[in-house]
Amino acid sequence: MSDERAVRAATWREIRAAARDGRASLVTVMVASGLVNVLMLTAPIFMLQVYDRVLPSRSVATLVGLAGIALILFLIQSVLEVFRARILARFGRLVEERLGGRIFRTLLARGAEMPRTDEGPQALRDLDTVRGFLASLAFTAFFDLPWVPLYIAVCFLFHPWLGTAIAAGAVLLCLLTLVTDWATAASTREGVRVAGERRAFVDMAHRTAPLLSALGMRARMTALWQDRATRNLDTAIAGNDLAIGFGAAARLTRTVLQSGILGLGAYLVVREEATAGVMLAATVLSARALAPVDLAIANWKSFSAARHAWTRLVAFLPQRKPGALTPLPAPRESVRVTALTIAAPGTDTLVLHDVNVALAPGSALGVIGPSGSGKSTFARALVGLARPSRGVIRLDGAAIDQWDPDALGRAVGYLPQDIEMFDGTIAQNITRFDAEPDPEALLRASRAAGVHEVVLRLPGGYDARIGPGGLALSGGQRQRIALARAIYGDPFLVVLDEPNSNLDVEGDRALAAAVQAVRARGGIAVVVAHRPSALTAVDRILVLADGRVQLHGPRDEVLAKLNALTRQVPTRVA
Repeated sequence: MSDERAVRAATWREIRAAARDGRASLVTVMVASGLVNVLMLTAPIFMLQVYDRVLPSRSVATLVGLAGIALILFLIQSVLEVFRARILARFGRLVEERLGGRIFRTLLARGAEMPRTDEGPQALRDLDTVRGFLASLAFTAFFDLPWVPLYIAVCFLFHPWLGTAIAAGAVLLCLLTLVTDWATAASTREGVRVAGERRAFVDMAHRTAPLLSALGMRARMTALWQDRATRNLDTAIAGNDLAIGFGAAARLTRTVLQSGILGLGAYLVVREEATAGVMLAATVLSARALAPVDLAIANWKSFSAARHAWTRLVAFLPQRKPGALTPLPAPRESVRVTALTIAAPGTDTLVLHDVNVALAPGSALGVIGPSGSGKSTFARALVGLARPSRGVIRLDGAAIDQWDPDALGRAVGYLPQDIEMFDGTIAQNITRFDAEPDPEALLRASRAAGVHEVVLRLPGGYDARIGPGGLALSGGQRQRIALARAIYGDPFLVVLDEPNSNLDVEGDRALAAAVQAVRARGGIAVVVAHRPSALTAVDRILVLADGRVQLHGPRDEVLAKLNALTRQVPTRVA
């Protein structure tokens, strides 16, 4: 409950902050809503005057005058309603502009630690939901609701019975609205969850479609998708049935109430306690008094969705905006790993245990070990993508979390196992979409990665568009372009995770030359590898097994010990 209260309190802080930014817009909308609701009295007053003045007097001049005044007031009301709707649309944009950047930055930060989750994209969809609701007519109901007592008060002036009947109807509809919210809350949350599961499954299937086809899994994946789609449809229909039922009840209540007001007015006319004009004006006023409540009920599903989306947004965003970190000079002296211990994301299972490494400028460390030994986790930790459970990684004495992520990224080059290319040109991908790329640095990185000639042979050269995922390139081409991206700008620390998995002999030679170039300029390279050809340019080797350091030292000494252990294995077995 305490966490729920904290989220609720944070939600209201965000609402108040957004309201402060758009205070002028909201005040203008409130004023416009007040004028619109006052002008809504034009129709019943016009009707009252026609029945009680024009008809008895048979005065055409009076009718024309009243009609002219009513027309002008109707036009003013229409202009104000358009004005209000446009302001609310801009207020929705203001909220998105205020939160959009924070949400996207949080998406990138959390996606780096927990990749391939739908939490971040869902947050952006939630922001779209909130903005759409704020810009919709449904939101105007909350500005019209405070004016309902005005219409009820006017009806009380007509006759106390009329005012009492309309007030009772408004209270009944409000209670029905609260019951609607209570009854549909669970189905709304379940619908979002089930829809998210189906969307994540579709994204996975689309991403792995070639593999699924090659393995003959299309029929099975279709059946699994159908199961998720059926659950999604069942949840959506159940929620829709509830909404339809409560909507029908609200319409029935409103229709019965308006007819009852008409009948009550007629009864008062018969008893000569009201005029025919009062009867018709009260009927129109009752419809106007109940219109905001009716609009709120009709759009309660969108309101509930927007409210839940806002709550998820506040829970997704960090409770405090991260403060600006003190800028640090680019690292040039050392990389030191002390007692590094890391748990698998979302679990307490340790992947690395007490790893200690110290690297000096001009050195290169090769990291080897069986699958699942923690090599890739170690590489991710060096570039700030895996948060230590214990221990610390320091660049020039400063812990990684003391660096601004973008500043650290410029000082680090990283080539992951799963290579991602961005939709843009080859030059943009190599230069990391730098706003002002250095052409000389681009060519230097391409030549160091041995990809310059490869790029020139492609149609368009460096200006060729790769397309989403780099599907137009072979695996080897993507890996060498990614290597050029990793060493672009001469970063001090270059971390390469399985950099030769798709390389041929020529690519291996280019990789060794790139690592040697990093060492020659005083940088530090870390190469995670299975194939020995990737270790020709390193001077030290770290051997991991089950997340623990088995061997660490100069390359030749470690390789000699590994060879000796390999020769001893048959003897021990025998």
